[in-house]
Amino acid sequence: MKFSIGGSLKLAFRPWVEGLENIPAEGPAILASNHLSFSDSFFLPAVLDRKVTFIAKAEYFTSPGVKGKLTAAFFKGVGQLPVDRSGARGAGEAAIKSGIEVIERGELFGIYPEGTRSPDGRLYRGKPGGLARVALATGAPVIPVAMIDTEKIQPPGKVVPKLMRPGIRIGKPLDFSRYQGMDGDRFILRSVTDEVMYEIMKLSGQEYVDIYATAAKRQIADAEKAAKEAAKADKADTADGSDKGDKGAE
Repeated sequence: MKFSIGGSLKLAFRPWVEGLENIPAEGPAILASNHLSFSDSFFLPAVLDRKVTFIAKAEYFTSPGVKGKLTAAFFKGVGQLPVDRSGARGAGEAAIKSGIEVIERGELFGIYPEGTRSPDGRLYRGKPGGLARVALATGAPVIPVAMIDTEKIQPPGKVVPKLMRPGIRIGKPLDFSRYQGMDGDRFILRSVTDEVMYEIMKLSGQEYVDIYATAAKRQIADAEKAAKEAAKADKADTADGSDKGDKGAE
């Protein structure tokens, strides 16, 4: 299924790629990418000859009905693993365990260090959990990847994608084997994560924001809520003023 989906995506969207030579022909590696769109997990595998395994939320595999079964089959077909994210800590541990298993099989493991899609196209601080812990537990090289313009193809909330060419830049492998076995040191985890995010920033050209994307999403949601409440209050005040004016005229 991967090849049929990948072939269709390449034919329809014609993604451009730089740095394919940085993907090893065999052996394990971690692909650490920025995350702009739901479609990132499909475009990156589409341009590679090797299978890439990503982590996906379990809901994609357990939804009821015909649509749910088709969705589950699709995600399995493109090599995604289900992880239950109902408990934050449990979800993180499950993702790390799955990543280590993929690496130990000698395969490619794909991960988004930001932890969620960027809400505005900027690059956010990487979370020092999954990426660094899998890299330090296994000694596998980390390959930075930049997805370009995928958020324009399928913005959040949009079902039908726009036909345009996305881009993918693949950087040179980063070797963190000097820190292998130090995955319990939070300062080392932060250092490794920041180094990878810096390389992603150089590849993508994105503006970097030193907060987590989840926090940025909360800020945006709070601002939108406040704006709606203010607009509602202004409308109520205007209506109240109009009523008083009408009574005065009487």
